[in-house]
Amino acid sequence: MDLQLSVDRGSPVPLYFQLSQQLESAIERGRLAPGSLLGNEIDLAGRLGLSRPTVRQAIQSLVDKGLLVRRRGIGTQVVHSQVKRPMELSSLYDDLEAAGQRPATQVLRQDVEEATAEVAAALAVPEGTEVLLVERLRLAHGEPMAHMRNHLPADLISPKAAELETTGLYRLLRGAGVTLHSARQTVGARVADAAEAQLLAEDEGAPLLTMQRTTYDDTGRAVEYGSHLYRASRYSFDFQLLVRP
Repeated sequence: MDLQLSVDRGSPVPLYFQLSQQLESAIERGRLAPGSLLGNEIDLAGRLGLSRPTVRQAIQSLVDKGLLVRRRGIGTQVVHSQVKRPMELSSLYDDLEAAGQRPATQVLRQDVEEATAEVAAALAVPEGTEVLLVERLRLAHGEPMAHMRNHLPADLISPKAAELETTGLYRLLRGAGVTLHSARQTVGARVADAAEAQLLAEDEGAPLLTMQRTTYDDTGRAVEYGSHLYRASRYSFDFQLLVRP
């Protein structure tokens, strides 16, 4: 493990937490890829001049988060990183790519169908209007991350499956001349049913994050309605909150 790690003994932040934060950052940025061995606790303690209990506590905090796993006969190994997605009008594909997470996509369905009441209300069209459904499974480092269902006006774009597998939907919209302006989004949570668990490689009843988003262009037209499921064990939303003056 060739990482530049250091601790500030004059800081009020506990030493174990400083170390765990640096290791977590290295995992999130891909400097410690899934499958990497973290190394020996004794060696790590010696390099940083820390006690073994301090190093063990730092590592255990990442084991508890599911980022590391201790394997007998192998050592401490990186499992995966949790994606922390900023609350911006961006596609998951672009966010994963920017974070070095090696995104991939499986197109599960791409078809024109009649808008349900929910979809019609989101896109501001009459119920029964023909809309494009794009259903995908998004992966990072070969692991399922999200099940994504997007409805769009049928006359907006007609992407090929190969395009959906190699880039994000918002990038395709921009390439078609659509200027994305704003969105309304709702985030929630529920447990996975049997089909969702199988698709997302989770146990039935595992926690899932839910997200519904309606995106508008610069004319105010609704151009996309997304209904997505994310693995809570691999994914979180990152908010920045401001105090009102």
